[in-house]
Amino acid sequence: MDWQALLLSVKLASATLLCLLPPGLWLGRWLSRSEFAGKAWVEALVVLPLVLPPTVLGYYLLVSLGGASPLGRWAAESLDVRLTFNFTGLLLASIIFNVPFIVQPVQRAFEAIPRNLAEAAAVSGLSSWQTFWRVEMPLAWPGVLSAMVLTFVHTLGEFGVVLMIGGSIPGETKTIAISIYDRVQAFDLASADRMALLLLTLSLGAVAASFFASSRLMVKR
Repeated sequence: MDWQALLLSVKLASATLLCLLPPGLWLGRWLSRSEFAGKAWVEALVVLPLVLPPTVLGYYLLVSLGGASPLGRWAAESLDVRLTFNFTGLLLASIIFNVPFIVQPVQRAFEAIPRNLAEAAAVSGLSSWQTFWRVEMPLAWPGVLSAMVLTFVHTLGEFGVVLMIGGSIPGETKTIAISIYDRVQAFDLASADRMALLLLTLSLGAVAASFFASSRLMVKR
């Protein structure tokens, strides 16, 4: 069992969720409440990482963040930071390819909340911030919880984008999914089987717990 790779995957999934949750909540809620001419294009851009092949997305991220790119050169010269083949690059890539996994469930959750509830809260004297936390968030929480779990689990198992942008550097960019691939390439199927089973169990348990928690919250309404 490659515990180092597993811990790195958990660290990446946790950091991705922490970085993506606040903007994901804002964007999902904004899309659920807004109507404008270019909304379809914004929604298409949000979904794009979901439909693009991981190698294609990874390639464009590598070109955009690599040392030869304007952004990569600026980060290296101004911040002394490389954006590829390290954990920073993995995190940036992970945030980008997880956007649809957090924004879409959040958007659907807020779309299901009747608009007149916010109007009633405003009439009752609640501010926009109070309405968000005391009225909208409790109602949208099952969808937000599902978005959080999907983002975390998807990051744990992502392979193509991670390999393209980070390579396979032990302790730095070698995640559990890459470790499984390396074990298969080395014909160490016993180790690959143990790690794959652990990843399957973690993912299934997380999703099942999310569904259970969401159903309990729905019953309490």
